[in-house]
Amino acid sequence: MTAAHTAVRAAVHANGVVSGTESFGADDAPLVLLVGGPTMLSWPDALCERLAAGGRRVVRYDLRDSGASTTVDPQAPGYTLRDLAADAAALAGALGGALGGGGRPAHLAGIGVGGMVAQVAALDHPGAFCALTLVGTRAVAPGPPDDDLPDHDPATMSRLFARPAPDWSSRTAVAEFAAAGAEILGNDPGTARATAARIWDRTPGTAPPVQLANQLGLVFASLDCAPRWRERLPGIRVPTLVVHGRRDPFFPLGNGEALAREIPGARLLVLPEAATAIPDAAVGEVTGAMLALGPG
Repeated sequence: MTAAHTAVRAAVHANGVVSGTESFGADDAPLVLLVGGPTMLSWPDALCERLAAGGRRVVRYDLRDSGASTTVDPQAPGYTLRDLAADAAALAGALGGALGGGGRPAHLAGIGVGGMVAQVAALDHPGAFCALTLVGTRAVAPGPPDDDLPDHDPATMSRLFARPAPDWSSRTAVAEFAAAGAEILGNDPGTARATAARIWDRTPGTAPPVQLANQLGLVFASLDCAPRWRERLPGIRVPTLVVHGRRDPFFPLGNGEALAREIPGARLLVLPEAATAIPDAAVGEVTGAMLALGPG
């Protein structure tokens, strides 16, 4: 990280929960709010720094039951996807966005499951956001997709979930488990190993359900994601960027293509060499596309 854009960590109280955040850039710059997928570390440091260098205030945050945000019971979440969307809107307001009184709306970006949160937030709280970026996500909840959307690649999923669980109390074991999973998915193992170690350091305890919520986002398997929102996508009226890896076996490219078709005016940016994560080589291109949506 450059000295000019060192991250500032803070716990922000909004919508009745505490969200762990890190911010980059000037406090009075237009806000880009990055929804974790599920932790804030789903967003590369380099992307945050480049957005800040481009004149944005960048805030990435952990979803509930992950990182430094409110953690209660990841196996039985007492909230819904729409609650997570309300968290995003409330957080934008608390950070000086449209709901803060006299502030500007925020550019909202979500990756993976965070992209589902971002879609619902943009639909349920349109006044809070001026732009939307959706990375490696889809327009339906976890579980079987619609018939016209490609599902997870079966061979990849078989390899991914056939592995024995690591010793969740061992930082090294968890990091190696993440690196091996990244290799199966087509992501960079070294980056995944380092990120998993950082996530482990920020996780409140080594209990498997908590680690699973942080490392794999499996809290979404128990989360109430009703009602459907795909049919509402034409109601999104802000500039939208859809970013998707051509080699993504988890949410194959057809999911991103559907989002770009169904959100009016959306731009689709396909990363030819990417899988589920934003690779270092693509950070500049993704950042440039995000900045092009405007300052808000």
